[in-house]
Amino acid sequence: MRHQKFHGRFDSGGRECSWPGCEDTGEFRAPGSRSPGFDGPGDYRWFCLQHVREFNAGYDYFEGMEAEEILRAQSPIHGWEHTARAFRPDESMDAAPRWADYADPLDAINQRARDHMRRRTGEVREEMRSQARFTPEERQALRVMGLEIDVDAKTLRLRYTRLLRQFHPDHNGGDHGHAARLQSVVEAYQMLRKAAAFA
Repeated sequence: MRHQKFHGRFDSGGRECSWPGCEDTGEFRAPGSRSPGFDGPGDYRWFCLQHVREFNAGYDYFEGMEAEEILRAQSPIHGWEHTARAFRPDESMDAAPRWADYADPLDAINQRARDHMRRRTGEVREEMRSQARFTPEERQALRVMGLEIDVDAKTLRLRYTRLLRQFHPDHNGGDHGHAARLQSVVEAYQMLRKAAAFA
């Protein structure tokens, strides 16, 4: 559907005006019976220029609302606590803030960002401490064995046993095709079992 800029006219595609008794082309849209919501943008009525002007002149967004609902809908921060992306519980950082703790939505955003950065900094420090457990050669040996830097001695032994069974010719019908891989696993294990991290 092509929208003509600046005056709200859309290509009608042969659509007629929704005004009773009007046979002109319906090129201007107006709110329909179903309002926009979580399941989509709602629907529209289509009018000719004259009838969309008449419709707009008599349209009342607040029709059927109580005075309190109207005041809330007119508030500049109406809906921020549940519609803004940054406040969704599943949105990138953590659980939604406790709204009662904040008078301004921007304060809640700032607090979430600060908490996220504090946690992230802690994770980076923890990762650096973990990496310091092993020398660069030992970290390479861990990669050869397919292990992470938080491995313990028991997991190392279990992994070594599994890889021996996987690559040793005695366990796969005398196939020597994995000899190089087996050799690298044995060398990696011999280095890692002597690592200070497992002392």
